[in-house]
Amino acid sequence: MSADRLRELFATVRDEGRTAFLPFMTAGLPDPQLSPSVFGAIEGADAFEVGIPYSDPLMDGPTIQAAGQMALKAGTTLDRGLGIAGGVAETTGKPVIIMTYANVIFQVGPERFAGKAADVGASAVIVADLPIDEAGPIQAAVEAVGLGMVLFVAPTTDERRVAQIVAANPVFVYGVAELGVTGERKESGGHAARLSERVRALSDVPLVMGVGISTPEQASDMRPLADGVIVGSALVRAVLDAPDTDTALRDLALISRRIADALR
Repeated sequence: MSADRLRELFATVRDEGRTAFLPFMTAGLPDPQLSPSVFGAIEGADAFEVGIPYSDPLMDGPTIQAAGQMALKAGTTLDRGLGIAGGVAETTGKPVIIMTYANVIFQVGPERFAGKAADVGASAVIVADLPIDEAGPIQAAVEAVGLGMVLFVAPTTDERRVAQIVAANPVFVYGVAELGVTGERKESGGHAARLSERVRALSDVPLVMGVGISTPEQASDMRPLADGVIVGSALVRAVLDAPDTDTALRDLALISRRIADALR
């Protein structure tokens, strides 16, 4: 697949007047052998965000940090994580976005990493700790192999940088809906609407909201604001909290279906 697959998705959901569901799940959770079944249990996804576990995930809250530690202890490596992502792309036929951290990429080199991601059939790359000022080498490597680069805009991003980010032509802008690290929130901070206005005023680049969105109601609130919604911690927690695999898969299917329905 390629970035074009994601562009087609966002064009389709705009035509259909709905918002895409992009669930996040950690590759290798609870272990590399069972991980494909976990992704397979997620219902209603338009695309998947596949997290490559990393030992120092600065953007992630306790839930996804715990998932990453479990996956790493179970033997998930970069290559295994990418292999799982490739399996998701192949079995579902839907776009896959690789999420990782800059150090993971620089350990193997941007060009080699991008080549590996393209080889497994990914469509785009998210680098959680990559500021726009330092995105050039990775974005160039990613786009050279036909993948899309995702760039972040947070409520605290100033206007000059928002303009710089949308001008860099990301495949979509990841709008950080809540301040702080990833994780579930009981109350909204009210940042998403203003953030959407600021990005929309400058560009029609697809906007996907993530961070702090975990319930069907919170996802539904994003419908008029974004082209897509990423939900991660609520899905990951369903796997972490389950007493056995069958329960995890059942709970994951139920939660993901409710969120997907709320976006249609």
